Amino acid sequence: MNMFKQKPRIETPLGQPVGNTLIGNGTSINGDIIAAGDLRIDGTLIGQINGVAKVVIGATGVVVGDISCVHADIQGKVTGNLNISDLLNLRGEAVIEGDIRAGKLYIETNVSFNGHCHMGKDEKVVEMTKDEKRRAIDSR
Repeated sequence: MNMFKQKPRIETPLGQPVGNTLIGNGTSINGDIIAAGDLRIDGTLIGQINGVAKVVIGATGVVVGDISCVHADIQGKVTGNLNISDLLNLRGEAVIEGDIRAGKLYIETNVSFNGHCHMGKDEKVVEMTKDEKRRAIDSR
């Protein structure tokens, strides 16, 4: 029995292995990214990210657009909605301006988050009526 699990090998439609992608500090991209492997952004992206693996936004990374992937680790700034099917880590001095949907969420103390958050695989959003909101405020 092997104690060390290897990541499943992801291949392109032509059978070639998929590599990791790095957008370095000082690089700016304007456009959407579809990533089959892990993606790390230390530069700036104006556009959407759709990934089937992990997305990392480094401390110098900036994304203006929505992010959808399996796992995400964010230390930089994101202005857009996050749709993370498994674990979302918000670390360091990350700044998030947008709504979050995540299976699991971890937030460190210096993170700034402004938006709505929905957790769990089968989350259901329930809106309060105006009367229910008024009663909740009045009961304080």
